[in-house]
Amino acid sequence: MRSPRSSRPYAAQPGPRAPSLTERRKAATQLDIARAACELFAEQGPDATTAEAIAHRAGVALRTFYRYFRNKQEAVAPLLAGGGDAWRALLAEEDPGTPLAEALERAVVRSLSGRQAVEEGLEVTRGLLRAAADDQALRAVWYCVNQDSEEQLAPVIARLAGEGADPLEVRLLAAAATDAIRISLELWSATDAPVSGPGSPAELAVRCLRDLTGAMPLLR
Repeated sequence: MRSPRSSRPYAAQPGPRAPSLTERRKAATQLDIARAACELFAEQGPDATTAEAIAHRAGVALRTFYRYFRNKQEAVAPLLAGGGDAWRALLAEEDPGTPLAEALERAVVRSLSGRQAVEEGLEVTRGLLRAAADDQALRAVWYCVNQDSEEQLAPVIARLAGEGADPLEVRLLAAAATDAIRISLELWSATDAPVSGPGSPAELAVRCLRDLTGAMPLLR
């Protein structure tokens, strides 16, 4: 179990180190495998999908698959994590002092709409979440990715909130914002609603965000 961190302030985060060529190649291979896994899970379901089939679809050897992932369900994690990485990066672009409610909504909408690559990624997520409905291990990966995203979001929110922000309020807001996106994607994936407009992930996420965070002191 991870140790609680709500009782201490968030330290300033060092700037990210540029990845090496080896690290970039590793990440690209993992993402290729993740895409292949998501496609196969959506096409034929988790039960009919094997690690061998995923490796073949990704164009890698089976030993390469197992170098990066312990099982077939875990293979989808890099693709799912990419969505959280993108939205945190958009939020991090906001200037400190910007009203947090505005910053959060703007980042959520930008991350869930507006570009063809985003729309294609949402359709992949829809297929995967539908496949996860009957696969406990796949759902566990989804929840773990969201938990990791929440923990990485807290320092971003703390920076925007400024010095003196209550660590408890920061954690609560990070949890609420993460759950707003998670719930919106889960609800949307169970429907045939479009990727934009009424019933879209962006619209649902903003609605969830407002309902979950409306009374939070950090947003007043």
